[in-house]
Amino acid sequence: MAGDKLLLTGNEAIARGAWEAGVSVATAYPGTPSTEILESISKYSEIYSEWGTNEKVAYEVAYGAAIAGKRAIACMKQVGLNVAADPFFTSSYTGINGGFVLISADEPGVFSSQNEQDNRNYAHAAKVPMLEPSDSEECRLYVKNAFEISEKFDTPVIVRMTTRACHTHSPVNSENRVEVEKKAYVKDAVKRSMIPIYALKRHEVVEKRLKTLSEFNDNSELNSIYNKDGKSEYCIITSGIAFTHVMEVCDNIPVLKLGFTYPLPVKFIEDFIKNFKKIIVIEENDDFLLYQLRFNLPEYSFHGKPAEYIINELNADRVKEIIEFITSKKSNSEKNINSFDISTLPPRPPQFCPGCPHRATFYTIAKHKIPVTGDIGCYGLGVLPPFSGMDTILCMGASVTMAHGFSLSGEKAVGIIGDSTFFHTGINGLINTYYNKGISTIIILDNSITAMTGGQINPASFTSNTVNVKIEDVVKGIGIKNIHILDSYELKNIDSKIRECVQTDELNVIIVKNPCVLIKKEKNEKKYMVNQNNCVKCKMCLKVGCPAITVDNGNVSIIEDFCAGCGVCAAVCPKGAII
Repeated sequence: MAGDKLLLTGNEAIARGAWEAGVSVATAYPGTPSTEILESISKYSEIYSEWGTNEKVAYEVAYGAAIAGKRAIACMKQVGLNVAADPFFTSSYTGINGGFVLISADEPGVFSSQNEQDNRNYAHAAKVPMLEPSDSEECRLYVKNAFEISEKFDTPVIVRMTTRACHTHSPVNSENRVEVEKKAYVKDAVKRSMIPIYALKRHEVVEKRLKTLSEFNDNSELNSIYNKDGKSEYCIITSGIAFTHVMEVCDNIPVLKLGFTYPLPVKFIEDFIKNFKKIIVIEENDDFLLYQLRFNLPEYSFHGKPAEYIINELNADRVKEIIEFITSKKSNSEKNINSFDISTLPPRPPQFCPGCPHRATFYTIAKHKIPVTGDIGCYGLGVLPPFSGMDTILCMGASVTMAHGFSLSGEKAVGIIGDSTFFHTGINGLINTYYNKGISTIIILDNSITAMTGGQINPASFTSNTVNVKIEDVVKGIGIKNIHILDSYELKNIDSKIRECVQTDELNVIIVKNPCVLIKKEKNEKKYMVNQNNCVKCKMCLKVGCPAITVDNGNVSIIEDFCAGCGVCAAVCPKGAII
C-alpha cells in the first residue's frame, strides 16, 4: 500500500521503483549481484518479465519495447554488459521513445565473477547518463528519476549498482504505481537506422545532449551536501555505496554526495570545492570520478586513494585509512589495506551439492590427461580439488571456441559447458567449430536450469509458461552427426564415451543429462552407506568430492541426511564397500 514503510534490499527496491514508474516490460539474464531484481519484478502482475538467453538479447528485447512506446528496463551484472555492449553503444545514438533504463550491477570484491571491472566507464564511453544509489530508498527513487531523465533527454539511462547496494536491506517508502500512457510509435529511419551517414548526424546530437545533461545536473536534487558547516580544510566527493562508508567515519568533514555521476554537475561541484585546500575523492575500484574531476576542473587539487585500494571492496575502516593517509595523518608504511584478515576464518571451499549431476563427469574427466576448456556456471567448481578438472575459465561460451582454438594448435581438447551457457553464447561457437571442420569434443552438462544463480529457467527448462528447447535438436540442426546422450550418473558410460571421442579426429558432442538436485520435485529415498567390513580405507570415494562422505578416525562414512542417492561413490569404490 502507498505510504507503507518497507524493509527491502536494493534489488527489491529497484523492482519497486520500476513498478511505481509504470514500467511495462522487464528483461534480464541472471547473474550475481543483480539476479533478484527480475525475480522481484516478476511478482508485479502489471509488468511483463522475461529471462533472456543472454544479456544482448535481454537488452534488445527491452529496448524494442521502449522504441515501440512502453517504459522498459533491462538488468544485468557487470560482465553481462560486455555481452550487451553492441546494442548499448548504438542505442545512445538512436535514443528512445518510451523511457528505457539499464541496471548494471558491479561486483567489487569479485564474489561470483571473472573480474572486478568498473562499469561506470561504460557511461563515459557510450556518453549515456548514469545514476548511483547508495541505499534501498535511493534505488527506488533513482529508478523513477532515471525514467524521467530518459524521456526528457531521449536517451537510455544507466542505474549503476554494486554488491552492497544490491543486497543490503534498508527502509524504503512506497508510492502508488503511475500508469504511463504508451507513446505513439512514429517511423523515423534517420534517427533509428544507423547507417554511416545517419550515425554521423546522431553523434552530433549525442554530444549536444551530453552538454545539456551536465547543465541539467547542476540543479539536480540527486546531488547533496552533508556536514556543510563542518570545520575542515578538506572536503570529500563521493558516490554510491562509498558514501555510506564515508558517513560512518566522517562527522565534521563536508561531503559532496553525487547521485547523478555522469555527466558531472561541473558548476555545482566548483561552487562546493572552491574554498577548500584539498579535495578527497572516495570511490570503489577505478578512479572514475577522480579522472572526470581532474579533466573538467584542472585548476583544483583532487586526491584519490592510494593504488592499493583500487582492488577489492571499500568498507568504513578502509575509507578511514584512505582519508588519514591523504591528510597526512598516517604514513605510507602504516597503511593497512587488509583491514580484515580472511586467513583467520576456517576454510570453507565451495563444492558440488550432494547428488549433483556434474560430479561423475568431473571425476571422470580428471583422469584423462587432456586439456579441458571450462565455462561459467556452478560446474566451474570442477576447477577445484579434488577434481582439478578444468584448465581455463574465461567467459560465457568460451569453452567451445577455445577448444577449437586448441585443436588448431595441434592440441586436442575437451570443452565443457552448461545448458544455460550453451544457449547464452555456446551455440555460436559450436556453429563456428562445425563449419570450420573442427575436431574437438564438447560436453554439454544439461541440468535443465540456471543453477549457479539460484535456479532460474532457460530454454532447456520444463515450465508451463515456456516451450522446452532440446539441446540435442539444436546440435542436430547445426548438422553435427556425432551426438551422444548420457545419463549423468552412469560413470562408466561417461568414462568410455569421453575416451572414445577424444581419440577420433571428428567433432563430437556429448550431452550429459539429469536435472539439478535442487529442482527435483521428488526426492530419492535410496541412501548409501559404507559397509565397514569391506572398506579397506583406500579413500577413493573421497575423490568424488561429495560433502556427504566424511572421515572420522580413519573410518569413512556417509551422512544419511546429506546423501542424495546418486550412487557415484558406489561406482568409484573398488571393493564394493558402499551399498
